[in-house]
Amino acid sequence: METILNYLSDLKENNNREWYHEHKAEYKAANADFEAFLQDLIVGIGEFDDQILHNVPKELTFKLVRDTRFSHDKSPYNPSFRAHISSKGKLPIPVGYYIMIKPGGETFLGGGLFADMFKDATAMVRDYITANPEEWEKVISDETFCKYFTVKGNALKNVPRGYDKEHPQAEYLKNKSWYVEYFVEDEQLHDTKAFLDLAVTIFKAMKPFNDYLNKALEGFTMPER
Repeated sequence: METILNYLSDLKENNNREWYHEHKAEYKAANADFEAFLQDLIVGIGEFDDQILHNVPKELTFKLVRDTRFSHDKSPYNPSFRAHISSKGKLPIPVGYYIMIKPGGETFLGGGLFADMFKDATAMVRDYITANPEEWEKVISDETFCKYFTVKGNALKNVPRGYDKEHPQAEYLKNKSWYVEYFVEDEQLHDTKAFLDLAVTIFKAMKPFNDYLNKALEGFTMPER
């Protein structure tokens, strides 16, 4: 993990194309370590979710290059290693297990539906929560879930038209996305084995939440580009 942390810290301090291209060897070494970590993580998650065991690490990762077209921040790179592990790889749906390693206290383990641009997906989750409020309550009030997570998401100010304002889960019907995040301090990353064990523990605690959302999203198809 030290190779990863050192590279990302250096990239953060030298976020320009010249430095990036001059340090391709360091990138390759750090990326190889990240993919090796992902392979161990897949095996660990596979002990309680065998639907993800077929994944190949290099197919789960995201590029460092940022899309700066609509951003005030023109830094060309995102100094983080990221991956999403689900039954269909790194696609946002079905939901799965998301990891971002980013020095500076920004490393986190996440899950659920982060994307709020798929209106069909949002409607499917709202409809499922409407029809299955007790199951939702059981998931989000579970002792282990509450130990690590609070449900987050972009939300409307009011319950959207067509849904009951008095519904027992009305607060969550306002959401356009539903996700959880568990942040990890830099000090916890230095011991790779300990971080791996922590990640597996966190993702196991997250699984019922992901399972609920994936039941809601069953039959969803990604829009064609």
